[in-house]
Amino acid sequence: MRIQIIGCSLCLLFILGCKGEKRYHDENSPILSSNSEVVNEIQTFHEHLNEEFRDPERSPLPDRYKKNFLALDFYNPDTSFRVWAKFTRTPEAIPFFMPTTTTRVSTEVLYGLAEFKLDNIQVQLELYKNVTGEPDTAKDDLFLPFLDQTNGKSTYAGGRYIDLPVPESDSILIDFNKAYNPYCVYNKKYSCPIVPEINTIPIAIEAGVKDFIPTKEP
Repeated sequence: MRIQIIGCSLCLLFILGCKGEKRYHDENSPILSSNSEVVNEIQTFHEHLNEEFRDPERSPLPDRYKKNFLALDFYNPDTSFRVWAKFTRTPEAIPFFMPTTTTRVSTEVLYGLAEFKLDNIQVQLELYKNVTGEPDTAKDDLFLPFLDQTNGKSTYAGGRYIDLPVPESDSILIDFNKAYNPYCVYNKKYSCPIVPEINTIPIAIEAGVKDFIPTKEP
């Protein structure tokens, strides 16, 4: 999980152990069944995220929200939002500065393109790799920030993130059930990469974590 740690000039990126995956229906792609194993995998990812938020040492929540925090709000697991995408590497891409919610910039490189169909809509998304060389950066994972039609309604207006392992072939499994919020949704002390508009999905991705509504003090 791409985590952005405090400060305007310091940002630490790290990845949760669970990898991102998703599914879709396309004549060229295998259809993943909605079996209990897949649902359990999604639920395990959600619970790992909740455990992190409950841990006072790791939680991004400000102190005023930690006491009453129980769990994040997720959509129910939906295997129709797991997709096999065609993956095209972009080895000639030049590193660039991705803007963030602070004055800091994140040095990224366009690592590849993911193409798939969802609800008969053709989608192409850019996948990035952080190249800052920061010691705790998960260098073997790809960063997929995206926008969709739930933003500003049931999900955070600024979009969500997914982390993915670098594929060994020309296909990649994306699971939108594992979409999570930037840390700046919970705490403004974090610096979060801003989702590029080119990664806008023209349908509602009703999967993954929803927007954060703090529990009010009694």
